[in-house]
Amino acid sequence: MNDWKDGVDLAITVCDAGGKIILMNAKAAATFAKSGGGELVGKSLLDCHPEPSKTKLKGLLASPRLNAYTIEKNGAKKLIYQTPVMENGKLAGIVELSLPLPSDMPHFIRKP
Repeated sequence: MNDWKDGVDLAITVCDAGGKIILMNAKAAATFAKSGGGELVGKSLLDCHPEPSKTKLKGLLASPRLNAYTIEKNGAKKLIYQTPVMENGKLAGIVELSLPLPSDMPHFIRKP
């Protein structure tokens, strides 16, 4: 299971504390194929985003925090989940997960 990240149906992109992309799984590379796909590894994540996304990412790098939201593009819904990776109390990078959401996804409220 060494390459598990390439066998899942969600895009995983990881950048370091300076915003340089250090990892993309196969789904992320395919999602961003028109922008360079896997060749984006080693490039700045900031260069891959237009405004206002670029400013939002700069803010996440300067002040680490969770950024989660949903989008709809070409009729497909996705959850975007950007979370800081902390090491010894300092930002080491950001992990972004992009998960496709089924249009009929159930929602459950669990009681303690």
